[in-house]
Amino acid sequence: MTAKKASAALISVFHKDGLEPIVKKLNDLGVTLYSTGGTETFIHDLGIDVVPVEDVTSYPSILGGRVKTLHPKVFGGILNRQDNESDVAQMKEFDIPQLDIVIVDLYPFEKTVASGASEQDIIEKIDIGGISLIRAAAKNFKDVLCVSSMEDYEDFLNVISEGNGTTTLEDRKRFATKAFNVSSHYDTAIFNYFNKEKEETVLKISETKGQELRYGENPHQKGYFFGDFEAMFTKLHGKELSYNNLLDVDAAVNLMGEFKNDDPTFAILKHNNACGLATRSTIKQAYVDALAGDPVSAFGGILISNVEIDKPTAEEIHDLFCEVVIAPSYSDEALDILKGKKNRIILVQNDIELPETMVRTCLNGILVQDKDSKTDAKEDLNPVTDKKPTPQETEDLLFASKLCKHTKSNTIVLAKNKQLCASGTGQTSRVDALNQAIHKAQSFNFDLNGAVMASDAFFPFPDCVEIADKAGIKSVIQPGGSIKDQLSIDYCNENGMAMVMTGTRHFKH
Repeated sequence: MTAKKASAALISVFHKDGLEPIVKKLNDLGVTLYSTGGTETFIHDLGIDVVPVEDVTSYPSILGGRVKTLHPKVFGGILNRQDNESDVAQMKEFDIPQLDIVIVDLYPFEKTVASGASEQDIIEKIDIGGISLIRAAAKNFKDVLCVSSMEDYEDFLNVISEGNGTTTLEDRKRFATKAFNVSSHYDTAIFNYFNKEKEETVLKISETKGQELRYGENPHQKGYFFGDFEAMFTKLHGKELSYNNLLDVDAAVNLMGEFKNDDPTFAILKHNNACGLATRSTIKQAYVDALAGDPVSAFGGILISNVEIDKPTAEEIHDLFCEVVIAPSYSDEALDILKGKKNRIILVQNDIELPETMVRTCLNGILVQDKDSKTDAKEDLNPVTDKKPTPQETEDLLFASKLCKHTKSNTIVLAKNKQLCASGTGQTSRVDALNQAIHKAQSFNFDLNGAVMASDAFFPFPDCVEIADKAGIKSVIQPGGSIKDQLSIDYCNENGMAMVMTGTRHFKH
């Protein structure tokens, strides 16, 4: 039997918003309502008849409300198979009411955790009866329709209104799918709360907010984004973000996180790597100097600022074709200017906590690692050469190190006066990366005399410091750790170069 006329519904919800029209519609359709606790009071206050579950079970709500619906007469009413003679007989034998609709909205466990509540408050928000009702009703979708979240109230109201109280098998199975999505996500959130210390080497990920993108990395690939984009960004203008836009935005946000509390800093990224970056006294000058790092690659890039974008900066940006602009805020005048290109995506970055782990598919499984949260600081620098970096060089070394950490390996970063001169990215040889960076810097007329060099990993031979020296670079930062570190140190000492080691490698593959 695919179409079923509802005769009775059990309603037990946390959120009452949006419930009133459902209750009134069910009552108009002659559906008997069963309920408990606060939901029962809510229905009663609407002047609508409601049967307390206690009248069915002959048991009151006990243990401070922890046990209300967990009873054979409730679950028998949900789980019985109406085309099974034995089930039908037992329903009559034990005087169990048939329940055709179950409406549940679970205790807000995730919101309670996010609020910083005490562990006891969090534990009390682990729903037991509600999750059991959802699983039972969804399992028996052939006979029962399960509404498992307040987000589905409107959908359900449309279904029963259009069907005049009758539901189809297709409807019931669709709502069952929603229900198992709710229950599995709920259990994942609870497990991850208990497994914060990673006592169990288990990966459980559940994202209920997803959207299909126009396509993936290329037009012949499907693409999806799962996550709460709206929590992280307020989109003010422009077209929909693509798969590649999102990857670049991710790279931009992670890079600018290194400069969050610094002086005005502007970065321009292309294909997940920075092609321009500068820190200055004004954001306009930071943008101008970031653009100078590679005005060719900047075309179609992702722009990000660590401070509000003002009118003078917006006027400069407006001359460049760029895909996305990101900032913590914009002046009204700046926003008017930037909106002058209809497809330009303008994002306000909200201050939210980002995940501490990184996940990616690998072979027939998944790789998970902690994020590289280490930022090289002055106290991490170990001078290993006779010549020590000057205060200005030290600032540039740390500037370059932050950038190097967020550039594809193998990488070399060249910087001067807190400006990216050039980088060599994603090369199979560190020498190639350095030569690429030098050639690029020279092609944009950068004077590398007095510039600094950062490497994401150690130098196995002194060739890189020799090439850098001949280009005018006089200060180097690298992690160290090669069995031949001394060769590079000796070259620096013989040629008046300063080198510091951090002891921390920053590969990015």
